[in-house]
Amino acid sequence: MNQRLTNMSEWMYQNQVDISIITSTENVFYLSGFYSDPHERLLALAVFQQEEPILICPAMEKEDAKASGWSYEIIGYSDVENPWEMVRKAIDKRVNNVSKLAVEKEHMNVERYEALSELFPKAAFISAEENLRKLRMIKDEKEISKIREACALADYAVEVGCSEIKEGKTELEILAVIEYELKKKGITKMSFDTMVLTGANGASPHGTPGLTKVKKGDFVLFDLGVVVDGYCSDITRTVAYGEINEKQKEIYDTVLKAQLAAIDASKPGASCSEVDLTARNIIREAGYGEYFPHRLGHGLGIGVHEYPSLTETNPLMLESGMVYTIEPGIYVPNTAGVRIEDDVFVTANGVEILTQFPKELQIIK
Repeated sequence: MNQRLTNMSEWMYQNQVDISIITSTENVFYLSGFYSDPHERLLALAVFQQEEPILICPAMEKEDAKASGWSYEIIGYSDVENPWEMVRKAIDKRVNNVSKLAVEKEHMNVERYEALSELFPKAAFISAEENLRKLRMIKDEKEISKIREACALADYAVEVGCSEIKEGKTELEILAVIEYELKKKGITKMSFDTMVLTGANGASPHGTPGLTKVKKGDFVLFDLGVVVDGYCSDITRTVAYGEINEKQKEIYDTVLKAQLAAIDASKPGASCSEVDLTARNIIREAGYGEYFPHRLGHGLGIGVHEYPSLTETNPLMLESGMVYTIEPGIYVPNTAGVRIEDDVFVTANGVEILTQFPKELQIIK
């Protein structure tokens, strides 16, 4: 088995778990190398302490699973078959008595929980999430390489977006060009819905791009990410279209100061709370504390939101190999929003900044 499956099996042995049934696309990919979004259909990976694992997927994806490098048993089921009965028969060949079963409680829906409960009525259910989060939190060199590539393409996407800023262009028009140019480079999937927000729309941290037109004196905020071989990037840049007023510049300078300070505070042994508060206190002292409503950042990898979570209350210590975002923001309703976000990789002495598009205020003429 690969090292990730071995690590999972070792955790199961230590915790006396008979079977782990993994059902999220991200964790199945992490453990098996097979990436699939089967929509409402069942995708699952059954992991055991010693026996070989089983991959369960729609029959139409069975050859894709083999092509991904999966060399163990695959249960491929049709749309008229009950996959759970097939799973039960395969498990019975490996385990006689199931007393403890690990699942992703945050991912598993009630219908699937009830199906497993019927198959294994005497089993106690425990959470597999905490262990998987810990495993995924520290990236290996292959993962870092993919994230670096995704970050370079995110930088390119912001560059494209800036070049498209012109009087009267809508947010969606600019967004469309960004994604078109990425598709020309072979990118089939974004990390999340691309955001291009201008003027007062930027004051919504999770705003929705629309038909608002760019005009002189406004900020334009880009928040986007690219997926490369299953790994995500996530960047935010805020640029000015034409000259901005002193208040806007003050907001921008405050966010940039906070972001740079948080990067400097990031190193092995520093806590997530320490890094968050480094940025948050700068924003608070500038009088904008109430306008910074979210955490400083989040882990990044197969998922765009992973562990660790950089909040002012999280005591978790940073470790070499972690990848996360640093993205302070100030959002003043009906006025403007500024966010600056980088993806960083924790090294032995500090962090490597993976997103490289300039952060000094860019004024687009």
